[in-house]
Amino acid sequence: MSDSLPSPDPSAPALPAPPAAPATPARGGMAVVTGVLLLASVVALVLAWRADQRVAALEQALVLRQEESAKQAAEAQLLAKQANEGMGAAAAKVALLEARVAEVALQRTQLEDLIQSLSRSRDENLLVDVEAAIRMAMQQSAITGSTEPLVLVLRQSDERLARYSQPRLDGVRRAIARDLDRVKSAGALDIATLTVRLDEAMRMVDELPLLATAEPRRERERDAAAARAARPAASAASAATAEEGSAWRDAWNRLAGPVWDEVRSLVRVTRIEHPDAALLTPEQSYFVRENLKLKLLNARLALLSRQFPTAQADVLGAQQALERYFDRGSRRTTAALELLRQVGQQARQTVLPRPDDTLAALATAAAGR
Repeated sequence: MSDSLPSPDPSAPALPAPPAAPATPARGGMAVVTGVLLLASVVALVLAWRADQRVAALEQALVLRQEESAKQAAEAQLLAKQANEGMGAAAAKVALLEARVAEVALQRTQLEDLIQSLSRSRDENLLVDVEAAIRMAMQQSAITGSTEPLVLVLRQSDERLARYSQPRLDGVRRAIARDLDRVKSAGALDIATLTVRLDEAMRMVDELPLLATAEPRRERERDAAAARAARPAASAASAATAEEGSAWRDAWNRLAGPVWDEVRSLVRVTRIEHPDAALLTPEQSYFVRENLKLKLLNARLALLSRQFPTAQADVLGAQQALERYFDRGSRRTTAALELLRQVGQQARQTVLPRPDDTLAALATAAAGR
């Protein structure tokens, strides 16, 4: 026997070959997506790098421009400083030249006056001196608002003319007498009295009661004291006339009376037209008083400088502040309002009379007519 295997039968049917493993489409799709993502990442990195480069270039350009702007600003400031210094020096030179021109003009005027005074006669010098004195007195009266300088100069001029006893100067003396009567009859504004009233009003500001500060009324305190004094007598009379005795009522009245008076003093009904006046804090109250003082001080300075519209406006503002923030039922507030009302009525521009007759008479006498 041989160990050889049996040969296959050629006539037997062949066995089918095992099927080949199919290619997985999922793995191919993942590879494509991965490749696309890698490509997009590379493109994004390139774009980001380019954007970063552009931003860096822009920042560098901005820094350069900022440095140039700073340099230009520094140069402009230096030029402006130099220009200001030059303008200051030029202004100083101009002021010096103006002072010298004014000095030369004054010297020229004085020289001309000296020459004219040497060439005029005694009577002409007298007339010129009287006219100059009268014109200077007119300026002083216009500045001070008082007729006293003009009255004094007219009297002195009349006395000087009377000592010469010149017949041709009698017309000047008659004109002086007429102007003197007219100037005396003119009413002048008393600035000193008005300033004293404003000072008095400023002194009263710290004592004026505010609407925002509840202060006890002296009149009410006196009425409450009188009522407390009258209650024991009334209770004694009622006890004498009562049949059953009311000692407990008297005791209750004596205990409850002071308490009720204190409660009544805590509550006060006041009409306030401006609600913000009742909401002032202590700090704001201090500033309200100081602002009122400043208004009165401005009005005083305006009076002294004869700026009557400004003074009236400041006085009116002070009156409005008093009526708005302060208790108008107080006597001190009423007195301050009355002072301001008087100042506002009297602080008006007064027209002082001009000595035109005297000036015309002086011109006629100087012409020799």
